[in-house]
Amino acid sequence: MRIWLFLSVLCLAHASLFAQDRVSPALSEDSASARATGVKSISAAPADAPLTQDQIKQLIAKVAENDIENDKKQRDYTYVEREVEKMLNGKGQTKSTETKTYEILEIYGEQVQRMTEKNDKPLSAKEVAKEDEKVQKIIDKRKNESEKEREKRLRAEDKDREESREWVREIGDAYNFSLIGTENLSGREAWVIAAEPRPGFVPHLKYANYLSKFHGRVWIDKKDLQLAKMDVECLDTISWGLFLARFHKGSRVMLEQTRVNDEVWLPQHLTFNIDGRLALLKGFNIDDDQTFRDYKKFRTDTKIVGMGEVQPEK
Repeated sequence: MRIWLFLSVLCLAHASLFAQDRVSPALSEDSASARATGVKSISAAPADAPLTQDQIKQLIAKVAENDIENDKKQRDYTYVEREVEKMLNGKGQTKSTETKTYEILEIYGEQVQRMTEKNDKPLSAKEVAKEDEKVQKIIDKRKNESEKEREKRLRAEDKDREESREWVREIGDAYNFSLIGTENLSGREAWVIAAEPRPGFVPHLKYANYLSKFHGRVWIDKKDLQLAKMDVECLDTISWGLFLARFHKGSRVMLEQTRVNDEVWLPQHLTFNIDGRLALLKGFNIDDDQTFRDYKKFRTDTKIVGMGEVQPEK
């Protein structure tokens, strides 16, 4: 499940932030966005009218479908991911900081994370060998994949996509949506939509009962109908499993995406703060900041070779 759909499970955005005075016009069947993306069931409305609940639900569903397509296209890209993880004490002060930089590779249609730096310093020879061995194991596994194994893997991917669509439908029922206004993000107009838990919501999917524990806001690019930004906050303490994990009120996630090669929207910046407890261990408070850069399309005719071999230039 892509990050957008995962975060959607946590809800949609912080309803008290970035309020706008200006309300954007509703989508119409004649709009460029509707013609380009197939959103035909959103009827025309006066220019100063807000989107209705049904229109917003249709919009959210279309954005989710677009993001599933983004997920497929992202597998055609290599890029660099940098993560800064801060462990905080009870007063919110930083106790320790660890930075890791990864090269994201495309291997037989699968994205693989290979660490290249730790605390902004190159890895030691031993660490490089360990990373290379990890990647080589994946190469060997996929190179020797039988037709039966391949079919099983593809069925699992199809199942995951269908479960993502089911979650989108559940989210549409779990929240009351409202159009706050519009905002300019990197020179592009975006709708700002807030979501609050809907009283009386009855979940149908496993774990969907957690939806009422989150609220938030999403920014949707008006031209491409793509998720441009998301801000999510936990409303109450929640626990997963028996002593497995607990997230406290105020835990927060923010995501920003960017348009790449005029064909796909991909993550640019992800931050989250989680104040929780894992198993019976001591509680933890983490500030995590991830940036994604240097997206490069992977040539489909490039040959995947072992780590000891030289790859052709891209």
